[in-house]
Amino acid sequence: MTNSDTSYKSDMSIDERVMMAILRVAERFKRESAAISKNYGLTFPQYNVLRILDASENGQNTIKNVNRIMLVSGANLTGITKRLDKMGFIIKKNDPKDDRLKWLEITAKGRQVLKNISEEKELNMKKYVKQYSDEEKSKILSVMKGILKSE
Repeated sequence: MTNSDTSYKSDMSIDERVMMAILRVAERFKRESAAISKNYGLTFPQYNVLRILDASENGQNTIKNVNRIMLVSGANLTGITKRLDKMGFIIKKNDPKDDRLKWLEITAKGRQVLKNISEEKELNMKKYVKQYSDEEKSKILSVMKGILKSE
């Protein structure tokens, strides 16, 4: 048997090959994105909490809202926010009007790490799509949305 691609003929249909290619690209992109966050001492969920807070009014949001946006369990978010607070990326505070409400606020340190990560993430993303025109990217996006809507 040789190392040549011609020695193996896939029995996958074109449909399956397309879906497998999409999966491989997504897995590689996710792995590389997670590695970038990890270089800054963050897990991907921690990075996402920072992004949500950064996009929130005045850099603040309730734990309940962040939880709803992220679609994670309350217990998971508690651990995530505890570590972010300990690292100085966020501040946790009680609502003065309602003790049951807990607020999260991104700090300057949190905004800076987001800025640093976003520059690397942008470079990583561009390597996947730089060879395509905006029109081609729009077509790819449309196809992907169509696949997601299909049953």
